[in-house]
Amino acid sequence: MLSYQHSYHAGNLADVHKHAALAWMLDYLTRKPKPLSYVETHAGRGVYDLSSSEAAKTGEAARGIAVADTWFAPDHPYRRALQTCRATRGASAYPGSPLIAQSLLRASDHLHLAELHPGEHAALRAGLRAPNTQVYRQDGMALALSLCPPDPRRGLMLIDPSWEVKAEYQTLPRQIAQITRKWNVGVVMLWYPILKDAPHRPMVQALRETHPGVLVHEVRFAPARKGHGMTGSGLCVINPPFGLDPALQRLGQSFAAHSGRGA
Repeated sequence: MLSYQHSYHAGNLADVHKHAALAWMLDYLTRKPKPLSYVETHAGRGVYDLSSSEAAKTGEAARGIAVADTWFAPDHPYRRALQTCRATRGASAYPGSPLIAQSLLRASDHLHLAELHPGEHAALRAGLRAPNTQVYRQDGMALALSLCPPDPRRGLMLIDPSWEVKAEYQTLPRQIAQITRKWNVGVVMLWYPILKDAPHRPMVQALRETHPGVLVHEVRFAPARKGHGMTGSGLCVINPPFGLDPALQRLGQSFAAHSGRGA
């Protein structure tokens, strides 16, 4: 399905959760001089305008990054990526995960970005031109399987579907197992929404059974607007870098304080 467009949701609290974790991991991985690969299966357009009519219609950024911006110290890699994006693309610009990755990675690193939606793909291709970045218009999971193991072998994969196709909750654990069998040293992060009927629970359990060391981190927040079904954000990280767990716990405390539930 190609109806989903992230412009309506960019900068929401789920983005804050996902992008802060991604930025922290990329910063950690680039501390070693060895090059790495970054693979993203559902890239979107890469950069978003929070002053757009789409963002104004949902108000999710106003309840997301506009509130959470102060949670991060100036030297936090997520904050650095935000500042770089605003400085180069305007004060209302918000970086999607591809631009966060591109801003934190080095010229020696390799980025592989998949996006099927024709308009989003065109914007991604135009907005993230760089010699070390390849943009593909194809199914992201098929691309991931075809690339693994990537060259260089060190690296990170972000799997961030729109979840429009409900069968993904059943198919993704099997596909991720195929990826990790081919690429056993890669860091693989899956993002999922937490909805009222909790369709993620069997999927997370399946991932725990297949990958006993998987790091699962979830945060809760109020629905962005009346009738909105998402009440939280979840991450499953296979081969989590050292130090990620306490970093996510600190982030979780910010979410808890914001929601009024305490640390």
